[in-house]
Amino acid sequence: MSRRQKNFGRAPLPLTGLLSFSMPSFDFLVFDHLFGSSCFGDFGKIHRYFRLLVHCVSHWSYKSKPIPNKPTFTNKDVTVVIPTIHNAFEELRPSLQSILACEPAELIMVTTHDKRKDLQRLADSLNYPKVRVFDTPIANKRLQVCEALPKVETPITIMADDDVTWPSTLMPWILAPFEDPQIGGVGTCQRVRREHDASWSTRAWNWLGAAYIERRNFEISATHNIDGGTSCMSGRTGAYRSEILSSHDFLHGFKNEKWRKWILNADDDNFVTRWLVSHQWKTWIQYEKECEIETTLENSHKFLYQCSRWARSNWRSNWTSLVTERYVWKQQWWCTYALHIATFTSLAFVTDPLLLASCWWATADWDIQNRRYAFWAQFIYMFAFTKVVKLMGLFLRNPSDVIFLPVSILFGYFHGLVKLYALVTLNMTSWGSRADGDTNDEQRLAPAPQPSIVLKTPPGKGSLIRYNARQKGRPAQGRGAQCGAWEKSGYAAYDSSTSYMPIRVHTPLTITPEDTKLQTNENSFSGECRAM
Repeated sequence: MSRRQKNFGRAPLPLTGLLSFSMPSFDFLVFDHLFGSSCFGDFGKIHRYFRLLVHCVSHWSYKSKPIPNKPTFTNKDVTVVIPTIHNAFEELRPSLQSILACEPAELIMVTTHDKRKDLQRLADSLNYPKVRVFDTPIANKRLQVCEALPKVETPITIMADDDVTWPSTLMPWILAPFEDPQIGGVGTCQRVRREHDASWSTRAWNWLGAAYIERRNFEISATHNIDGGTSCMSGRTGAYRSEILSSHDFLHGFKNEKWRKWILNADDDNFVTRWLVSHQWKTWIQYEKECEIETTLENSHKFLYQCSRWARSNWRSNWTSLVTERYVWKQQWWCTYALHIATFTSLAFVTDPLLLASCWWATADWDIQNRRYAFWAQFIYMFAFTKVVKLMGLFLRNPSDVIFLPVSILFGYFHGLVKLYALVTLNMTSWGSRADGDTNDEQRLAPAPQPSIVLKTPPGKGSLIRYNARQKGRPAQGRGAQCGAWEKSGYAAYDSSTSYMPIRVHTPLTITPEDTKLQTNENSFSGECRAM
């Protein structure tokens, strides 16, 4: 038995003895051995770590579009649209006041019929010159947005959630990228409102939400810097050209998006993002403190409901982008690899143990000390770099957050199970985390209407042809042309290779002036027809 076989068969994974190392030989530093030689190890590490290293460089070198000296658009060119189903509108006052402090031309809010009076009362108390309130029959964000968009009168529309807080400096920054006429949508960086004085469990849930948003900031800035792409422009706050959102085609598609055999009324921000891509509009992210919005997430177990809802949206939308629409393959090649495909390959609770095991098995012919060095180098890189680098912004702002790092790592593995659960429950669209959020949940994934039976292609091998495209019988001549025309116009509109069943369509005769005799002598006319 070879030395490699002996070591492979009996050497355990080095979970102890970390401090009993001697200096390794120089050949240990060879890259190929350090990262393993197994097929899985090489592919898995290249797929995950190459992407991460590229994103690190791209994120750290990202630059927002600067504010021009003479901007094309100002705050007076902006209408803010906020759909809401909140059950205590007074709680929205701080958020609305922060938005109105940016002085948009108009604020439009849309709620349901039963809540309109309460929302109107809040709008009247805001003391802003132009705030309008509309309503829809049911609680459905897409329908609520479609109620507002045709009423927008400005060239820029900002769609926002009802719980976001804007900085007073946001407006010039979010409008700056629109100096490029190819830019159709602009997003912002985001932060979660922190709970520093709450219980430890509340702060832990709050940290998980903050970490989620921080990772998202990292990813979308990195991909935008490479190919201008992202998997989703967040609906928390996003600016768009009104000509896009108010077009008939957009509104029709927005209200009638299909997922399999259902009309999908969830995932509204994913639809907007894919629409921009499919119509060759560019997007941008303003990653600046002056353009940083604050949002709130659940600080309890309800955060899991939010995670499952986001995961379902990712599965549905990324599948649509990659398989159904397929525009991203040519327009956003890096984003396709790094974000869309990653949805189907990122299960840390599966890949991380396999990567560690592959590193250990691939160095089976090394001496035990060097094998331990390789294993622990891989372990430290995995947990001290890959699990931390995307969260550096949080740690720099709040160094004490480092105590939540183990929570974040463990939750990352658990989130893989959440993704799998979301995959097998793709037809669920419930919020689960918001009061009144599921009042009309059955409308978010309603069965698509089926066309009438008369509009469907008949069964068999037949095919539809142009009406009157084929003519049967010799053309009639002279005065009897009407009889021949009647026969030809009654020819079947259905063609089959196996049968011919003419369907008579009785078309009124058109009598010319020279056939006046026929009108006065019906019997003579009928006789001529019979003679032919």
